[in-house]
Amino acid sequence: MQDEAPHILVVDDDDRLRSLLRRYLTEQGFRVTTAADVAEARGKLRSLAFDLLVLDIMMPGESGLDLTRSLRRDSSVPILLLTAMGESVDRIDGLECGADDYLTKPFEPRELVLRIKAVLRRVPQSPEVVQKEVHFGGYCFDLEREELRRGEAFVRLTAAETGLLKALARRPGVPISREDLTGGETGPGNARAVDVQVTRLRRKIESNPRFPRYLQTVRGTGYVLVPD
Repeated sequence: MQDEAPHILVVDDDDRLRSLLRRYLTEQGFRVTTAADVAEARGKLRSLAFDLLVLDIMMPGESGLDLTRSLRRDSSVPILLLTAMGESVDRIDGLECGADDYLTKPFEPRELVLRIKAVLRRVPQSPEVVQKEVHFGGYCFDLEREELRRGEAFVRLTAAETGLLKALARRPGVPISREDLTGGETGPGNARAVDVQVTRLRRKIESNPRFPRYLQTVRGTGYVLVPD
């Protein structure tokens, strides 16, 4: 599981660059989600939590500056802008919109990683609230002991079911992708394995597994644990 790794959203209309950055940043230990334009990015931002955005300025439709301005109305998520424009006025525009840093194309991927790490170091860290238990329905999951109880009775889980439930319980109410639930491993087989474990877990915690109340599917994303 890579739940503790920073989650980066890369937004760029260049398919080749987007694929390259996803692969390289994943190799560097980040969790990476990508979007081809601002509209797709807005959809990802509605359903997932990110630690930093790598955002191209020049894209069809809304620009990266447009997204930066709108996000800064109610979000402090760090933003690193990518731009092919080298004029200082363009860089200043980006910073004035609320971006935390910028990088001019073309660039070395290593430099991007260094800048991402530098921005993340500057972000004030809120004291982490360590949640030891998550309650849903008549169940209680103890994250430290990795135990599921219903009242005073323990519910037997397999190792795979325990790992899945723990990953979801660490971020209750936050949709988590199948890729993140498999530790970043991609492919139909890995996604199917997650789906199978979800089905089995639902049989143990849902009164009607066909219409789950607590372990819900988020279409196009993955799964979410909805606590009381």
